[in-house]
Amino acid sequence: MSLSDFFSPIDQKKVIPAKGYYTSQLGSKIEYYAVDFPSLEEKTDIAIIGVMEDRNALDNSGCALGADYVREKLYRLNEGNYNTKIVDLGNIRQGASITDTYIALKTVVSELVKKDIIPVIIGGGQDLTYAQYLAYEDLEQKVDLVIVDSHFDLEDDDSGSSENIETTSASYLNKIFLHEPNYLFNYSNLGYQTYFASQDSLRVMEKLYFDVHRLGALSGNVAVAEPIIRNASMISFDIGAIRSSDAMGNANATPNGFYGEEACQIARYAGFNDKLSSIGFYEFNPAYDNNGQTATLLAQMIWYFIDGVYNRKRDFPLNPKSQYLIYKTSLKHDDHEVVFVKSKKSDRWWMQVPYPAGGSKNERFHLVPCQYDDYKTAVSGEMPDLWWRTYQKLN
Repeated sequence: MSLSDFFSPIDQKKVIPAKGYYTSQLGSKIEYYAVDFPSLEEKTDIAIIGVMEDRNALDNSGCALGADYVREKLYRLNEGNYNTKIVDLGNIRQGASITDTYIALKTVVSELVKKDIIPVIIGGGQDLTYAQYLAYEDLEQKVDLVIVDSHFDLEDDDSGSSENIETTSASYLNKIFLHEPNYLFNYSNLGYQTYFASQDSLRVMEKLYFDVHRLGALSGNVAVAEPIIRNASMISFDIGAIRSSDAMGNANATPNGFYGEEACQIARYAGFNDKLSSIGFYEFNPAYDNNGQTATLLAQMIWYFIDGVYNRKRDFPLNPKSQYLIYKTSLKHDDHEVVFVKSKKSDRWWMQVPYPAGGSKNERFHLVPCQYDDYKTAVSGEMPDLWWRTYQKLN
């Protein structure tokens, strides 16, 4: 089966202006599926995918139609100072069942990642995150998952058999946590709002040593989220995490959330992450989008993601060692030392966390992105919280 079998072409009347595009605009640079399906044989860096599925997007029916509205805005933006190699594969059609749609998205994302092409998914409901996650099953690698959302989406799943992969936009995270085989190494949330989070769910996050970060801790200071985003293999972004005044195109939009420029900053950090291999933007609903403002913001977020990808430093340590500085710190209350690595290229920091005895056959330590503040904590003689949580997960 060819990947083209899953897709329908974009709606040219809705997306492409009658007079076409200026040569500087992305619409003249992206090879999009309007008549012929784009070839993936030549060098391609990014593939845009729409998903026409909203049957389990709770209280947000209509978000299946969002992708073409975002394309209309994205294609009119100008290319940055780089030569983009981007294809737009069109829209994954809604399957006869939700499971069919999930399997289609899983297959497409898996094949693209194998080809070293980054899928940019425009959903659809955020339950599609589960299908995005399942794509990594074939790759047989641990996943570091970052979700930008005001909720944890941990409601009980009533889908019955564990073999049933259907879920909802309010319960998909539960499905990911319980999936067997378990290849989730770490989960991080950016922007949860405390009144939307039960104390039971917060205790679950603490017990599993997951990283959850309140909106209040990030608002006005999104830079502190950069190491968390840098650690992600895949990212899922719920447009409802942005305040309604900046992104009203969502039936579940609320007054509080990230500002539009903060959402763009998060998207650029995601693109800048050498490790990230897929990203999904979910829950945009054009039926609620006054004057196309949310579609424009989402297009700008994708533009910033693309900009980040083409400005990657490719400086994940430690090769060659001459490009890095090593810092060793001693703790007050034991003879353990914490080792930090700083890139000369980007001034970004990592921390070495040793594997427990027998924990890894090939490596002695795990490198986790961190902040300069973690280094200062260790210099003061205290163990950084990030080191401890990571060590517990390595056990």
